[in-house]
Amino acid sequence: MQIQIEKGKYYKWVVRLWIFFLAGFLLFLLYLWAVSSNLFGLFGELPSFKSIENPKSSLASVVYAIDGTTLGSYYREENRNSVDYNQLSPNIIHALVATEDVRFEQHSGIDFIGVSAIVPYLAIGKRRGSSTLTQQVARNLFPLRREEMQGAINNIVIDKTKEWLTAIQLERSYTKEEILTMYLNTVDFGSRAFGIESASRTFFQTTSSKLTIPQAAMLVGMVNNPSFFSPVRHPERALRKRNFVLSKIAEHGFITEAQLAKFAAEPLNLKFRPENSTRGLATYFRAELEKELRQIARKHDKDLYTDGLRIYTTIDSRLQRYAEEAVTEQMKKQQAKFFAYWKKRNPWTTPGGAEIKNYVENIASRMPRFQQLLDYYNGNEDSVWAELRTPVRMSVFSWEGDKDTVMSSLDSIAYHKKFLQTGLLAIEPSTGQVRAWVGGIDFRHFQYDHVRQGKRQPGSTFKPILYAAAIDNAGYKPCDREWDRTITIDGWTADNYSRTFSDSLVTLRNALARSLNTIPARLTQKVGASMIVEYAKRLGIKSPLKPYPALCLGTESVSMYELLSAYATFPAAGVWHKPQYLVRIEDRNGNVLEEFHPQEQEVIGEETAYLMTYMLRGGVEEQGGSAQAIRQYKFSHGNEVGAKTGTTQNYADGWTVGITQDLAAAVWFGGDDMNIHFRDGSGAGSKTALPIFATFMEKAFSDPSVGLQKKPFTKPRVLNTELDCQKYTEALHQVDSTQYPVNTATPDSLLNPLSQ
Repeated sequence: MQIQIEKGKYYKWVVRLWIFFLAGFLLFLLYLWAVSSNLFGLFGELPSFKSIENPKSSLASVVYAIDGTTLGSYYREENRNSVDYNQLSPNIIHALVATEDVRFEQHSGIDFIGVSAIVPYLAIGKRRGSSTLTQQVARNLFPLRREEMQGAINNIVIDKTKEWLTAIQLERSYTKEEILTMYLNTVDFGSRAFGIESASRTFFQTTSSKLTIPQAAMLVGMVNNPSFFSPVRHPERALRKRNFVLSKIAEHGFITEAQLAKFAAEPLNLKFRPENSTRGLATYFRAELEKELRQIARKHDKDLYTDGLRIYTTIDSRLQRYAEEAVTEQMKKQQAKFFAYWKKRNPWTTPGGAEIKNYVENIASRMPRFQQLLDYYNGNEDSVWAELRTPVRMSVFSWEGDKDTVMSSLDSIAYHKKFLQTGLLAIEPSTGQVRAWVGGIDFRHFQYDHVRQGKRQPGSTFKPILYAAAIDNAGYKPCDREWDRTITIDGWTADNYSRTFSDSLVTLRNALARSLNTIPARLTQKVGASMIVEYAKRLGIKSPLKPYPALCLGTESVSMYELLSAYATFPAAGVWHKPQYLVRIEDRNGNVLEEFHPQEQEVIGEETAYLMTYMLRGGVEEQGGSAQAIRQYKFSHGNEVGAKTGTTQNYADGWTVGITQDLAAAVWFGGDDMNIHFRDGSGAGSKTALPIFATFMEKAFSDPSVGLQKKPFTKPRVLNTELDCQKYTEALHQVDSTQYPVNTATPDSLLNPLSQ
């Protein structure tokens, strides 16, 4: 009887236990249903099926060079670049799984073994993570804990439940490889590097496909707390954490104990270079490109900063690097000369040499910050000037690297205005594709772009446009001769740079080579200034030009961008190409949004174009040529090179524009302000811009991987012009040309029928 009573009690307890278990299970299912359906809006939204099937994280748009090198990215808060699974090094996969989720291949989004292991840790007051990689993907991709996803009831249990449900749905929708890829593309590594590709570039200057085992271990060690384990701020912690990850990799059989010992003994070997728009290659180019890309992105209903566009450009990273190196090497030297020239005097002066009064204050008063301070101080200018004169800590530019100092805002303006500027543009003549673009000396401190934004007087570099018009439209030839003697047109008198005249007949080629001003003036009188304007437009000069006689000497401002496109027409057989810098733009999935094709037009005759290459070669080849210094550089040996230098009044601007068959380049040199410059021949284009041009070309032609070849300019199939000036004169007059040497006063009508 007693036994039956005890059995009855046992049975009742079993039944009650089952009822309790079933009730709890049903309540748990009800809870899951309530959370998943956001019952009465109490629990907050879960990601929709559509958003899980098509997750969209914020991706930086990436700019690529034509050789495949990454130039930089556009992003707002997150510099994130996505990669595919097959682009990931196995080293990063092994390190991640061994450390973060060793049962990743076995679970379905939730690691119940890991969850059960939390209890004893909590009992002794220790913390232990149990989130799977899939759960972490859910957190990274979807704002489960952000305000817009919260309901009336908000606590960690509900948040964790939503994370579990999202993880399970992710496991149903994606393969394990896809989940791993999503995780590595969305994790934050600190230093504004989001995703494994950005982190690889930021910390090691490599790609995620090339990560070594120690590099992968260090990056995986950062994922749970990138600030605490930052290898930049806390290298000792990062090293210990890396070695811990290496031990996990060895523990799970991905490396041997011998490899573990070897890798653990290595230093971190960082190559830290945080990515931002003011660092890296082609910063000026990327800043100019950004303006255009924003419009293109809007046209396709995309966001340049979050939609992960892939932007393919014509820039060659090797040539871009050589251009930046040439600028740095030569501008350091020029700046040292400039400081030595002015000593401790301020270089902003009037044409007469007097220092411009209140120069810095006038600049400050035109800056946006002045108006902001004026608003802040309710129109009290005294308070504004007092703040602008107050010394503060700041970082300023120097050629030895940024310098931390203490100075006032006015002193900072004066300091930076004393630095000379430059710009360099390189184009492939046969296509018009831009290969290198340097808009200034340092984008972080001087953001004005001197390639396309800046317009300055080109000086003598404008003369080839006049000569092209004379040859193409008026029938002149390079060996035709004109008088080098003073000439006055409509009250304007043309003087040579030397203020002297040979009073002799000079060939057009020699006149261009020596940059005489009298001969262009005579040609302008005969060809007409309006015709020069017409040919300038044909050759790509879009800036407004006034048709007056002095135009032939480059008195009207143009951009380097325009001027080089004109010169590049000559090696391109008379075909003008609009400078092209975009190839195509793709969305994050590789779908082409827009493709860009060359825009070209034949604007001068093929023979005229070739004759202009011959004319420009004179600057390098002829005695007294303004670009003769180029012959000191090896790239000119066995190569046909044409070039023209230019210098404007008071040495405010120095130019060199040069061409070869495969590459054309232009360099401008001067101050941001036209009042800041050398005041003697040290500021001539042949002394300032030419060394930058020649250094760039030397580097470009010395690199076999670039593929530039030393070669002559391409001749037309039929060339009707004699380029031997002695033979030309003999044929023209059917007499012995020695009867009419260059320096004799032979009448114009005899030596040049077109001179009438």
